[in-house]
Amino acid sequence: MAISANSPSSPAKSMEAMAMALLFSSLVVVLAEEGEAQKAPWRIHTLFSVECQNYFDWQTVGLVHSFKKAQQPGPITRLLSCTEEEKRRYKGMGLAPTFEVPSMSRHPRTGDWYPAINKPAGVVHWLKHSKDAENVDWVVILDADMIIRGPIIPWELGAEKGKPVAAFYGYLVGCDNILAGLHTKHPELCDKVGGLLAMHIDDLRALAPMWLSKTEEVREDRVHWGTNITGDIYGQGWISEMYGYSFGAAEVGLRHKITNDLMIYPGYIPRPGVEPILMHYGLPFNVGNWSFSKLEHHEDGIVYECNRLFPEPPYPREVVMMEADPNTRRGLFLSIECINTLNEGLVLHHVSMGCPKPKWNKYLSFLKSKKFSELTQPKYLDSHRTNGQNIEQKLESQSSGQNIEQKLESDESRRLVHSFYLSGQPGNITRLLSCTDEDLRKYKGHDLAPTHYVPSMSRHPLTGDWYPAINKPAAVLHWLNHVDTEAEFIVILDADMILRGPITPWEYGAERGHPVSTPYGYLIGCDNELAKIHTRNPGACDKVGGVIIMHIDDLRKFALLWLHKTEEVRADKAHYGTNYTGDIYSSGWISEMYGYSFGAAELNLRHVVKSDILIYPGYIPEHGVKYRVFHYGLRFGVGNWSFDKADWRNTDMVNTCWAKFPEPPDPSMISDTDDENNRQRDLLSIECGKALNRALFLHHQRKCPSLDSLTKMNTPERFHPSRKIFVPIDVSNASSVLGSSNEHKSPRVWMIGLWALSVLGFLAVISMGFARQRHEGPRMKASRRKKFDVGSSDA
Repeated sequence: MAISANSPSSPAKSMEAMAMALLFSSLVVVLAEEGEAQKAPWRIHTLFSVECQNYFDWQTVGLVHSFKKAQQPGPITRLLSCTEEEKRRYKGMGLAPTFEVPSMSRHPRTGDWYPAINKPAGVVHWLKHSKDAENVDWVVILDADMIIRGPIIPWELGAEKGKPVAAFYGYLVGCDNILAGLHTKHPELCDKVGGLLAMHIDDLRALAPMWLSKTEEVREDRVHWGTNITGDIYGQGWISEMYGYSFGAAEVGLRHKITNDLMIYPGYIPRPGVEPILMHYGLPFNVGNWSFSKLEHHEDGIVYECNRLFPEPPYPREVVMMEADPNTRRGLFLSIECINTLNEGLVLHHVSMGCPKPKWNKYLSFLKSKKFSELTQPKYLDSHRTNGQNIEQKLESQSSGQNIEQKLESDESRRLVHSFYLSGQPGNITRLLSCTDEDLRKYKGHDLAPTHYVPSMSRHPLTGDWYPAINKPAAVLHWLNHVDTEAEFIVILDADMILRGPITPWEYGAERGHPVSTPYGYLIGCDNELAKIHTRNPGACDKVGGVIIMHIDDLRKFALLWLHKTEEVRADKAHYGTNYTGDIYSSGWISEMYGYSFGAAELNLRHVVKSDILIYPGYIPEHGVKYRVFHYGLRFGVGNWSFDKADWRNTDMVNTCWAKFPEPPDPSMISDTDDENNRQRDLLSIECGKALNRALFLHHQRKCPSLDSLTKMNTPERFHPSRKIFVPIDVSNASSVLGSSNEHKSPRVWMIGLWALSVLGFLAVISMGFARQRHEGPRMKASRRKKFDVGSSDA
């Protein structure tokens, strides 16, 4: 169970228990936006090579943690080179996704001891024997002593087939002297590169055997190990593998796109305006009197020693005080970010080991703080991108030692998850994805969010009733029964929400027995016969919904009642009437909401009702209130622009590259002379509209080829450069994506559209009964809310 200030410590009640989890119940009917898994030709795989040593284990923990934190696309694989004797003693098999490769540290032919050769040897073995190598287009190769700060997307870096991207290693002077002439027939093609490598899989297949053989060749050329020839200050041939790569690449004709800006060594000062996306801590570095060198931790078993971290570096505030020059200060910030990210990875790893809860201290508090989260948000090459996305935070809550987990709903997943990472919301986020087996086979959005899969109850297994909303309580119950969480508080949201700031139980007063929620005044059934029929405690029925913050103990007792009461209200068709439920369509669509309120009443859970958490765009905000959540369940607009999520029900915005909603007006167009209440309302509406498009843009930027490259491709799509939208030529879909714009439509298109609509109309008549039941429900819910809550900022 979750840890509070007074709870006893135990291995199970570790730092993970201090995670704040956000559940978003994803009631997916696979009609709307489906994200996409990696597809050719954009599949990426990240590799790094290590040996069975403590030295590489703590580096692995840091790299894999940063891989997740930076949201690097695709899988990551550790190429693990061990002898059979080493493998018998090795404890770190579970540290990362691993592909075991034979050790060549001791060369089988020459007997030479040179562990660095395991890097090209491991890549060759992976290419020959791993199934993953058959399902990838681009490979990113890193060293274990690196920290990823942002996604490394080969084509965004400029990589092409035949032209890998790499970092500049200027000390490889052998490319300019006799060494290159001895070891490659094309010394003019020798590039001084290393560190970060991003290349097409076909190039890697051609290069890897040559990389290995050239490494052996240079390693055996002891006559030319001298510093004046290799640049190796020790003259020991230790960088033979680096030359093996450069000479091998020259031999197969690869010309690199070389950059100085992608990777930086901590301790170095970045160029003004440059944001490196990779740190390589291969050299000692220091900040003031504090210093770090990886060689000092060569035998360090820190990974296996509970709650032990590397010495903490100075805090950001101290760095500001010690250095006035802004560029030098940026370099110092990178140095402390490197070690802090390593330590954050160790904290999470110790949690996974079941270590006891560490004692609170200032440094742990900093690692879980909003400040640290902001400093370590993912960095992107495009300065217009927003730094802040997918991190699984499992750190102690800054203010209270309380834990939270959070869950959401439906196709708006990408946009809500995007806002989650921008908001500073602590803890984890989980999408509860309800699909039938058939839906799941067709669904492409598995990677849109961290996901827990649950059986669909849209069609009730006993009654046959079609009611997708029941998936929300059913999914929460399934999650509780199948996931071992140590979170103390759960935040439950709907997918059609945008987070503007963190929602924490300690801020809003949530306690065991007293959940926090937002007012839903239209649930009049709490005040009439409906409550008396469906709960023994009608006086405890609270008219709430939207955002829910509940203690995990309460949720465990409550979830089954929530489901049963939903089934009970849904089956009570005699009381569907508007006079009982407030449902203007009298269709029982809000049975799940009453299921929640009646179930909570049964347990006498009395809610702390807060009107300052959530606002519907289009409503006038209360003066001075900083709402944390947009709920865009209703139509809203500014001037001639408007947005209604129901208009986009059948439009695939996620999988249509560069699709976006109609842009809201610029905030500068809102006159200062207008009524201030209306002005604030319109500014919030614009903010919500822009946030929706921003999330789509970042998703497409991660998943889609660039706009320029797409215009050159022969695809059955039409590009509208003025709107930055790719629209399939199918007429019905095109009209949905373009919204109200008619500027690109021709008479011929209208004729085809008319014919298509005629066919659809015929089909619609045949399926009217089903369509009404399935599609009118959500629109009814929106309209009903508007009727009962219009003018109220508490809705």
